[in-house]
Amino acid sequence: MNSEKCIELNKKYLANNYSPLQVVYSRAEGVWVWDPEGNKYLDLLGAYSAVSQGHSHPKIIKAAHEQLDKVTLSARAFYNDQLGKTAKYLCETFDFDKFLPMNSGTEAVCTALKTSRKWGYKKKGIQKDKAEIIICSNNFHGRTITISGFSTEEQFKDGFGPFTQGFKSIPFNDANALEQAITENTAAFMVEPIQAEGGIIVPDKGYLKKCQEICRKHNVLFILDEVQTGLSRTGKLFAYMHDNAKPDILILGKALSGGVYPVSGIFASNEIMDVFTPGDHGSTFGGNPLAMVIAKVSVEILIEEKMSESAAELGGYFLNKLKTELNSKLVETVRGQGLLIGIELKTEAGVAKDYCKKLIPEGILCYTSTSHKEVIRIAPPLCITKEELDFAFEKIKKVLEG
Repeated sequence: MNSEKCIELNKKYLANNYSPLQVVYSRAEGVWVWDPEGNKYLDLLGAYSAVSQGHSHPKIIKAAHEQLDKVTLSARAFYNDQLGKTAKYLCETFDFDKFLPMNSGTEAVCTALKTSRKWGYKKKGIQKDKAEIIICSNNFHGRTITISGFSTEEQFKDGFGPFTQGFKSIPFNDANALEQAITENTAAFMVEPIQAEGGIIVPDKGYLKKCQEICRKHNVLFILDEVQTGLSRTGKLFAYMHDNAKPDILILGKALSGGVYPVSGIFASNEIMDVFTPGDHGSTFGGNPLAMVIAKVSVEILIEEKMSESAAELGGYFLNKLKTELNSKLVETVRGQGLLIGIELKTEAGVAKDYCKKLIPEGILCYTSTSHKEVIRIAPPLCITKEELDFAFEKIKKVLEG
């Protein structure tokens, strides 16, 4: 089926909740994508960091194939032979006591919210139905009714109310605002180490550490949403490591899947996780054997292939190149950490999506940040090479310098 027919079917039979660029993925390997006509593109989006290991990594594909021939789903009504050993590997690798597996990043965020509320009531002693969770403005944590309700992006809320109560918004990158917002009813503070969909907003050095210290002082859970920033994307296994600010609850997704099968979850201590009893929370597919095999191999690849180190080195190289060698009157600023980079355009330049469209004939695929249409997002698979980044730079330079 050619690209035109694929796009036609999407428009006819799918809800109009996305506005994709006119490129059809037919085959992908590493950092490269091909459409049905055989055109080749360099992927600088990386499925929003979900394919950090690269498209169709052979080790992940092999493990998935082997598990497909055995068993794919048990549901949590029974045990399976992969969940326990994967949980052990992930907990020991990430230095947490317990893992609660889910599927999507949004599910993992909602799991963290439920966990922190129950902890607030059962462990902290907050009065029934009074628990508050502090979040930041310009956040992006997912798409459920609850998460949409505490977004500060009006489009995400339009037509979806009424919303879940119990959330308090403060400015991002302002530890003093956190200190002032905490009350006796505060159960948790949830924040992204870098606001990816918010425009690749990198906070000041030391911000996360200050937030961690404030939370500990007030007996408030410190929750980090590392669905996009986690697993080597920013140049360390987790973005919090840049600030030495380990969270009480760590939320992961996307790259935990290796870009092959949805896997997500939260990690926390025994003291936090022990608030759950059977029936409190769950997921039919969460922790299924296929997902667990893929998750374990996906993390092994990041470590064995030193993708954190690569993201740090190549991300620094590319960020510096964009800052010093891109001479465009359209660009306001360039910012990022590791291989998570944003090119913010000036207001008069128009929307970033128009420039992403112009990059398609040049063989480059990228997209904008979800809630900031003036930012071109760069987040390629972490297996990208210096030569491929140089190729990307020349194309970006050509389009933005005109």
